[in-house]
Amino acid sequence: MARRSPNLFLRKHRRWPISTYKTKWHQTFTQKQAMKSFRQLVAVAVAQHNPLQPNLLFSLIRSFSIYNVHPTPQAFHFLIKILLQNRHFSHIPSVLHHLEHIEKFQTPEYIFADLIKTCGIANRIEDAVNIFYRIPKFRGVPSAYSLNSLLVLLCRNQYGLKLVPQVLLKSLVMNIRVEESTFRILVSALCRMNKVAYAIEILQCMIDDGLGVNDKVCSLTLSSICAEVDLDGQDVIGFWWELKKLGFCPAMGDYNSVIRFLVKKERGLDARDVLNQMKSDGIKPGIVSYTMVLNGVIAEGDYMLADELFDELLRLGLVPDVYTYNAYINALCKQNKVEEGIKMVACMEELRCTPNVLTYNTLLEAICKVGEVSRAMELVKEMKYKGIEMNLVSYTVIIDGLISKGDILEACDLVEEVLCKCFCHQSFTFDEVICGLCQRGLVCEALELLRKMIDRNVSPGARVWEALLISSEPILKFSKTNLIDLVNPL
Repeated sequence: MARRSPNLFLRKHRRWPISTYKTKWHQTFTQKQAMKSFRQLVAVAVAQHNPLQPNLLFSLIRSFSIYNVHPTPQAFHFLIKILLQNRHFSHIPSVLHHLEHIEKFQTPEYIFADLIKTCGIANRIEDAVNIFYRIPKFRGVPSAYSLNSLLVLLCRNQYGLKLVPQVLLKSLVMNIRVEESTFRILVSALCRMNKVAYAIEILQCMIDDGLGVNDKVCSLTLSSICAEVDLDGQDVIGFWWELKKLGFCPAMGDYNSVIRFLVKKERGLDARDVLNQMKSDGIKPGIVSYTMVLNGVIAEGDYMLADELFDELLRLGLVPDVYTYNAYINALCKQNKVEEGIKMVACMEELRCTPNVLTYNTLLEAICKVGEVSRAMELVKEMKYKGIEMNLVSYTVIIDGLISKGDILEACDLVEEVLCKCFCHQSFTFDEVICGLCQRGLVCEALELLRKMIDRNVSPGARVWEALLISSEPILKFSKTNLIDLVNPL
């Protein structure tokens, strides 16, 4: 066999051979064995349903001392997790005292982050704050990681939110650099608590500190502003353009938030401008966007623009849903184009878009408005044939139409039908029917209807009692029965 050549490098630089028991790999191996021994101890206690040893810290130290090594940070992390999972909070201070005064290594920050999160679950806010303040005593270097863990906990309720300024000031003393993620947590909490003005101030602080504008933060702030009812549409539009100047790239949901707000503020034309900007930015609007804008321009009475929008969404290949059709049918009915609206219902069904009760309510209201109650009744039969149930609005429209035509008895029949379905607890339309019966001298029918209303817990108005008293006066003069007896018979 060929002889191996001598290692001249080792002969020159190594005077004594290295002990195999002092190498890094051996230390790592023995630490793993000690950790395995400690894990087995805990696993046996759990498997036998025995309570964990009261001095689990001593068991950990002993498991490692058997192998003549010191416990690792990972071992203490495992110990703390076991104690937290079993809600042995009273043992945590002794472990922290050992880490602070006995061990010499730099305690990892993730241990404190886990402690803070668990304290939050247990609603121990003061303990979480104290742990955060003590991080430097463990030779650790706190960062935004532990700060964010504490802020997430504090921002859950009003009490914790009051401690946020104090914690932020302390973090400056601890030389923690506030990161973009920290601002995002604060903005989210403020928006959730309707403190939008403060959220905007923090957003301005992010800009002043040279941090990049985060789309999530901007989107959250924008949606919170759009949820404010006291703001003017111009304020939201101004804030919207300021965000875009800062590099904010809105998504479809952000555009829809602004459009929805403008439509609620009856600024349909401004909503149309935002829709056009959406297309200019390369985002294809969805049917929800078009439906909202369609409702907005219809509310402003711009029916020509409504026609253009409806044709435009069809050219883009969008499929109108029932809400889109309802908006367009409403526009037709407002222009007294009821027959075109009815034809549109047929178009809906051809495209497998089933009309709902709101569709028919819009048509019924327009038909009854021009006095064609008989045509409305035909539409009601069509609804029932298609399995569309009338709601209180449907009945109210028809009853009002019958009252205006003088068909009080037919209106009375519909009122009784509504009462059988228990749709409402008070209705001025029902009062009109009873007053109409009294005016025609049909006091008995009025009292019978009143009795059915009371049986269904429907509250009549003051006009009903006045009409009944006036109409029942001749009866009360020549009868021993009073009005209360008529309403509440024995």
